[in-house]
Amino acid sequence: MSASPQHAFEALGLVLPPAPKPAGLYKPSLVVGPHVYVSGHGPLLPDGTLIRGRVGRDHDLAGGKNAARQVGLAILATLIANLGSLDRIRRVIKVLGMVNCTPEFTALPQVINGCSELFAAVWGPDLGVGVRSAVGMASLPDDMAVEIEAVFELA
Repeated sequence: MSASPQHAFEALGLVLPPAPKPAGLYKPSLVVGPHVYVSGHGPLLPDGTLIRGRVGRDHDLAGGKNAARQVGLAILATLIANLGSLDRIRRVIKVLGMVNCTPEFTALPQVINGCSELFAAVWGPDLGVGVRSAVGMASLPDDMAVEIEAVFELA
């Protein structure tokens, strides 16, 4: 039997940032029927600061991918804060990744892999990978490098 999502996360030895507080009039997550919708999250660090800047100018591909992984950690923090455990999530359904990037930067899917690889490590290669979009943006709130929203199925 495979490890539960919560145990899989704990085995990775990663540090979660604080669950982000809304920066506007919205809910960080919302349970509707068998699904959890997670609002757009930024690359929040454990000290509460954001990874800011443009991929292709301020960050290379590796830096962008790291920012996306950090967004994934912020999403996990929100899920745990609102649901109590990652074991309440059965699978990842959808990830929408938005990259604050220069017009010439086109490796958007590779950047968002930073989040997708984290989710695959937590829920496994089948349940941790859902459908996905990766798009480039001219700007993101607070000049954050990456913003990601996601939909999960409850267990």
